[in-house]
Amino acid sequence: MVLIRKVPGGSMRPSVSNKAAQPHLTSSVNKKLVLIGIAIGLALISVGTVSWFFTHKKSNGEFLTLFGNVDIRQVSLAFNGNDRIAEMRVEEGDRVRAGQVLAKLDTRILTLQIAQAEAQVAAQEQALLRLENGTRPEEIAQAKAEVASAQADADLARQFLGRLMEIESDSGAAVSQQDLDNARSRRRVAVAQLENRKKALQLALIGPRKEDIAQAEAQLNVFRAELALLRHQLDLAELKSPIDAVIRSRLLEPGDMASPQRPVYALAITDPKWVRAYVSEIDLGRIKLGMRAEVVTDSHPEESIHGRIGYISSAAEFTPKPVQTEELRTSLVYEIRVYVEDAEDRLRLGMPATVHIALRNNGNSSEVKH
Repeated sequence: MVLIRKVPGGSMRPSVSNKAAQPHLTSSVNKKLVLIGIAIGLALISVGTVSWFFTHKKSNGEFLTLFGNVDIRQVSLAFNGNDRIAEMRVEEGDRVRAGQVLAKLDTRILTLQIAQAEAQVAAQEQALLRLENGTRPEEIAQAKAEVASAQADADLARQFLGRLMEIESDSGAAVSQQDLDNARSRRRVAVAQLENRKKALQLALIGPRKEDIAQAEAQLNVFRAELALLRHQLDLAELKSPIDAVIRSRLLEPGDMASPQRPVYALAITDPKWVRAYVSEIDLGRIKLGMRAEVVTDSHPEESIHGRIGYISSAAEFTPKPVQTEELRTSLVYEIRVYVEDAEDRLRLGMPATVHIALRNNGNSSEVKH
């Protein structure tokens, strides 16, 4: 209703009553409340949807669906020695077997050192064998002959000196003092040589001492240990794969200087292969070790891979940051591992995967929901 109000000065102005303005104000407030309610509802739906998607989805409580990734495990291989790389035998992406040679170092100097050590071992083995066998019969016979010869020389020298002394005393013939001195000196030398020959014969008959044999044996062990060390270094000059794996990275090339601090290859372990996923505390009691599971990937959505739960963590942890939103990072979850039978190698390391677990009759039925 419009009223005509007279204002000072005699002019007339229309005026809107309070009852007409009240419906307009109420409508504006209601619209704001509706918008706020819609926003809150959408937020709750969004959070609930994300939480449901990450943790699980149930179909009448019969199935549990988890989302995870194929676990990545890596081994870095490096040479123990310091030398130049001579060969690199595999490329990135190649499959290798345990014990397969992947790379080799330059071993020319090491080969010469091994040859030298082998010669030292052979020489010392012969020296030890000679001591262990003792003196040969031929050597003893030779020592006896040398004693007899020295005895004859000593007898001759003694007889010659005796004749000179007899001549001087009986006939009164003049014998020079020089001749007598020479004869006496000759006799002393002959007697000394005879004693040396007798001692040599005695040693030949007794044989080598036990201490000499032990010393020769110890020296042989030293040479053998040095040779074994060189051969071990030669074996380490070949870089071998410790496990069945896939070459993930080739980090050095032929001609590079290798060292224990410089990895040559990075190997990805593919056996066993498992999917790492996380289950909430609510669903933890619904699963157990050995339960069958089916794994599906985006690349093969219609084909599942059989697996079993092989590990359930005994400790709770916060939801991993890389795979969860900020709203759900404070949720406590438990890690599980689903070991798969991937004979066709469809699961790539790090690949996202969906795990379906039947919660009923899991021990007798392999039915799962996809």
